[in-house]
This record gives sequence, structure tokens and C-alpha cells, in this order.
Amino acid sequence: MTMMESGRQHTNRDSERRLESLSPFELKNTLISLADDQQKRTAMQMVNAGRGNPNWIAATPRDAFFLLGRFGMEEARRDWSEWDDLAGMPQESGIAGRLDAFLSDNASDPGADLLRRGVAYGVDELGFDADAWVHELADSIIGDQYPVPDRMLTHVEKVVHQYLVQEMCGGRAPAADYDLFATEGGTAAMCYIFDSAIINRLLHKGDKIAIMTPIFTPYLEIPHLERYQFDVMELKAERTNAEGFHTWQFPDSEINKLADPDVKALFCVHPSNPPSVMMDPSTMDRIVSIVNDKNPELTIITDDVYGTFVNGFRSLMGALPRNTIGVYSFSKYFGCTGWRLGVIAVNQVNVFDERLATLPASDKKILNERYGTLTLEPEKMRFIDRMVADSRQVALNHTAGLSLPQQTQMALFALHCLLDTDGEYKQICQSIIARRMKALTKGLGVELPSDPLAAHYYVELDLLSWAERHWGAEFAAWMRDHYEPVDAIFRLAEQDSVVLLNGGGFDGPEWSVRISLANLPMAAYERIGKALWDIGQEYKREFDARER
Repeated sequence: MTMMESGRQHTNRDSERRLESLSPFELKNTLISLADDQQKRTAMQMVNAGRGNPNWIAATPRDAFFLLGRFGMEEARRDWSEWDDLAGMPQESGIAGRLDAFLSDNASDPGADLLRRGVAYGVDELGFDADAWVHELADSIIGDQYPVPDRMLTHVEKVVHQYLVQEMCGGRAPAADYDLFATEGGTAAMCYIFDSAIINRLLHKGDKIAIMTPIFTPYLEIPHLERYQFDVMELKAERTNAEGFHTWQFPDSEINKLADPDVKALFCVHPSNPPSVMMDPSTMDRIVSIVNDKNPELTIITDDVYGTFVNGFRSLMGALPRNTIGVYSFSKYFGCTGWRLGVIAVNQVNVFDERLATLPASDKKILNERYGTLTLEPEKMRFIDRMVADSRQVALNHTAGLSLPQQTQMALFALHCLLDTDGEYKQICQSIIARRMKALTKGLGVELPSDPLAAHYYVELDLLSWAERHWGAEFAAWMRDHYEPVDAIFRLAEQDSVVLLNGGGFDGPEWSVRISLANLPMAAYERIGKALWDIGQEYKREFDARER
């Protein structure tokens, strides 16, 4: 430890250098401990802006879930009521009429309107049989069956498909539909994709891949695991505007690297994490052109969890459906990280199935043996169905699939937004984030440029760039020479009980910090901004004192 100008002890540079090799999510634990110590000394409440978990929830879809649960239990007891503690299973015949009567009797209950309108949407817009649709919901919320189909429930899949077209594809459906695989959150989805891509020879150990950075740290770490050992090439979002602010957009020279056919895959989080900025449409157009003309077998894996926070968002799964495996998690938008709700989307016309059909005979033989217990024609098994089987080590495929209550809640979240034709829920979420951004920049004493492509779920601030704009290049160079890039976040924890994540851990600028605008009360953000400003002043006083 060393002494700060305040007289308190400060983590020394050697310790910082050692700790900054950790993932930001592991380093965070050290920062929390330091912030907690400061809180105990001063009674200053700790604020942790390192968490991505929002502090709001979507209430109406949850109300609908629990109301549907009451109906499901009535249906179960209607089927079998011999004992108080045992019931049967909801039966399909006439169940839509019984739900209608139930909702009429409970019309004033929270969630009743969403249930009534959701059932009508399935029947009127998607062509569902009313009894079959309601039975799937009522039986699934009880959780009395294995998931059938194992990939995703029939009606739920169609509802979520419509939601993804609306939110991930800018409302423009591709020529062919997507097949969906419901998963235990976006993280499970990524694990399944990586594993099945290797198993099915779509990617090979040592393949050259491109990663768009900054990016969620695990996506930097996974490719280097022994199982994959990919040759990683980073595409850096290093464009800046005339004032020197990062735009978090990609120069054409970076995107052009995808034209190399040796690049087998592209991984991205879109909008990005931590900057949470949507790709400029011209960049997306360039990627589309390069893939179509130069690298038509490129595998694209995109995690689009923050897309719902940007108006008019369009994913690569919409722009390049043939080449893209889309991953979406409901966790952030609906405040449901504990539900573990994710989905993998693969278009029915895709390069993955095409490549499986042209594998060498020796590879086909191995894969036919792997999947041969599931079908008499394993060579015709599609990639998305192989992922489902691989998620349960093939042999347990008959028990694969996301639990039925989880899929029911997923459907209710999707219906909530599909029926919200004025986008009221989206506007509320965006307004919460916007006012927190205003509080942060007020405390920091800086105005960030307006950016319609920014989700602002997180903000990534480059402290070195900020220092140079305020106090000059000489001061910035002195900071770089005398301190580790993580020094500022250690000072914030030790002096102000404020926890932020280091942006360098996401392969962003080394001196940047990630601030979540989703997880704290608004007042905390002005405090964070003020704490950052005070830390900057502290560095400046140390810089000025060197000449005395």
C-alpha cells in the first residue's frame, strides 16, 4: 500500500499491475472489498455501478404469469381433485372458453388484460387454435411435462419469433423464418453454439476468427480456452469525432479485414458492451457486401441483448440471416436476470446446414455415429437440432429443453411488447437511462455528444482522453507514465466507495471505465460523476506539485 494525498493508504502500483490481469468481473470483487472497508470507516454508502442487472422489472408480464398460474391450478384440480394435496393435469378440450370465463371473473386483476389480449393475438394474428394455444400456456405454467418439442414449445416459438422480427430485425422479416432454441439465458446459448460449432466441424481448433471490440470479457476469454485455441483478430471500434470523443464505431479498414476467406467466424455484441452503441448502418452494409462478395461462408455469432434499447435497431441476424446465429437474452430489458431466459435464432436457409451437407465423408461418418441414436437419417439433422442434442450430451436429448414455466414467462414478455404498439414500455426504459446519463454528466462536468445509435445501458468513459481534453497532452502523458490504467478505479473504491469496471478488461481503451446506467438510483450517478471529477483533480494537483 502507498499513501494518498489524503493520508489514507492506497493500493500500490505493483499490486494494481498484478490485479489488472484478472477479468473485470473478478477484479470487481477486490474493488467491492475496498469500497466496503471505506464504507465501514466513513458510513459512506457503497455504490456498485459495475453490475449489469437493472433495478427495474417488467411488472405486467409477471402479473400475467402469476394470474395464469392460478388458472392453471384451477384446471389441474378440475382434472383430479380426490385429495387436497394432489391434482391432475390441465386438459385441452374447451380450455379457451374456461380461461375466458376466468378472466371475466378476475377482470380487474393485474395481468388479466395482457392474458386476454395475448390469447387473442395468437388466435387472430398467428392463426393458433384457441384451445391448443391456451392449453400450452396453462399446462406449461404448471410444469408437469418435459419440453415437447425439446427445442421450443410450438406456440411460444412463434410468439417469440414475432418479437425477434420486431425488435431485432427492425420489423423486416427475412424471406425465410428463423428456427428458435430456448436456452437458460444468453450465456448458455453461447456455450451451446461454441461447442456444437466445434463438434460439427463448422469451426476448428486454431481457426482464425474476428472479434469486434470492446466486447463482453468472456467472449475474449473463451476463444483462448484449450478446447478452441482460435487465432483471434480484433476489429477495433476506434473512430473518434472532431472533439476527440470516442464514437465506438469501426473504421472501414477494420471491417475490410473480414474479406480474408481465412477468417472463419465473426463474434460481436451488438449494441456493443461496454459502450452499448449500435453499429453505424454504413458499417453493417459494408459487412453485408463483404460477406456476399468475398467471404460467403463466414459464420457470424451476434449477441444482441441491448438491441431493444435503441430505436430502429437491426441485428446482423436480420441483415445477413444466412450467415448469422443470433443470440438474444430477455434479462436486461425485462429485469429478469434470475429467470435465465435466452434464445438462439438460426434462419431456415443457412450456411451451417449447407456446410454440414458438404463435409468430408470421414467427418460425416463420425457425426452420423454421434447422432445415430436420435434419427435413422442423422446426416439430415439440422445444425440447430444438433445444438439441442449436444446441450444434453446427445444421450439425454429426450430431456432437453428449457423448463416450461420459463418458456411461458418468455412468451408473456414477448407478448407484452408485441401488443405495446405505441412503444410505451421502451420509452419508459429509455427515459430512465437518459435521466441517469444526465445526472452522471452533470457530476462529471462534461456533456457527451448526442448519439441516436447509443443504447446508453452502459457508458464507457476514457479517462485519459478526458484528462487530455481538460488539462493537455503533457498531463495525460504524465498520468500514463506514473500510474496503472486501473489506478482510478482503485481510488474510487478506496476514497468514495464507488465500484466501476475497468474498460481495458473489455479490450477497450486502457484508461476507460464502464459505468452501468441500469442498476442504481438516479442520485447515485451524480455522485459517481462528481467522484470521477474529484479523482481527476487529485491527479492534477499531484502533477502540479511535481514542479515545486
